[in-house]
Amino acid sequence: MTDVTGAPADVLHTLFHSDQGGHEQVVLCQDRASGLKAVIALHNTALGPALGGTRFYPYASEADAVADALNLARGMSYKNAMAGLDHGGGKAVIIGDPDRIKTEELLLAYGRFVASLGGRYVTACDVGTYVADMDVVARECRWTTGRSPENGGAGDSSVLTAFGVYQGMRASAQHLWGDPTLRDRTVGVAGVGKVGHHLVEHLLAEGAHVVVTDVRKDVVRALTERHPSVVAVADTEALIRVENLDIYAPCALGGALDDASVPVLTARVVCGAANNQLAHPGVEKDLADRGILYAPDYVVNAGGVIQVADELHGFDFDRCKEKAAKIFDTTLAIFARANEDGIPPAAAADRIAEQRMAEARPGA
Repeated sequence: MTDVTGAPADVLHTLFHSDQGGHEQVVLCQDRASGLKAVIALHNTALGPALGGTRFYPYASEADAVADALNLARGMSYKNAMAGLDHGGGKAVIIGDPDRIKTEELLLAYGRFVASLGGRYVTACDVGTYVADMDVVARECRWTTGRSPENGGAGDSSVLTAFGVYQGMRASAQHLWGDPTLRDRTVGVAGVGKVGHHLVEHLLAEGAHVVVTDVRKDVVRALTERHPSVVAVADTEALIRVENLDIYAPCALGGALDDASVPVLTARVVCGAANNQLAHPGVEKDLADRGILYAPDYVVNAGGVIQVADELHGFDFDRCKEKAAKIFDTTLAIFARANEDGIPPAAAADRIAEQRMAEARPGA
């Protein structure tokens, strides 16, 4: 059910002609009293209720918001399938600048829209939304994760996200060098925020040499003061050119791997927490042509979604960590499938995810 009454023509065109097709349901939400305008997209529920976060962002147009929701929902189907979760993929976007229009009334109205889906969509935090926001949404909707521990949630998921990326790195090392240890490997981390700084802790504990950069120089300064062995460089352009760099970990914005960065990248492995690292599909072939192993981002950064899914069953950190540790085996399986089929790792991951979804709903 997609209510498109009165929707602008560009929104309708995006809905029905998007190359991110196959979505089961798209809901356009509006609450005039609070100023809420939102899009909820459910891509595939073969494995179970759709699970994905709520993004709050000042889109240039409603059509852009719809396109982003469709793209993100599709990505969550693949991420949840590869994480071994019994959840399909969904995503919601709220249109507007969260610093200007986010209010309790708006979040409550949004919660009512999510609740109206009757459990077909489970929401969580994403860009522009936080644990405190999910606590508000949960007052109107029980299908809300990413809440604070005081409100029955698990809180910040960055610890397990970083742990999963670390396991992906170990799997990459095993595949490429025949040994999962990262001791004495040089790892460059771009972005040392919530996830990145936890990843650095794992790397240092194992004896890796760590080089970092972040646009927030105060964050870098605090990290290097706490860990004097960490080397800081000016920017990402400097980081990807570091001599003898073994692993590059993009942990900030998407699109980090593009036509400009790949030709000068010195690392043998790319494995990071950022979403949508490939600027376009052809980038992975460029990486392969240069002998650079790419660990698919949506596979290795799945620790966070593993955590929020676990909230639905009563959060248990040890149980979640055990599930996140399996990212090591999943990543190895993807590399093996890529070699077997003669395709890049991201394409192999897509095939495995699609196979799992198809087996859950034969003939669909």
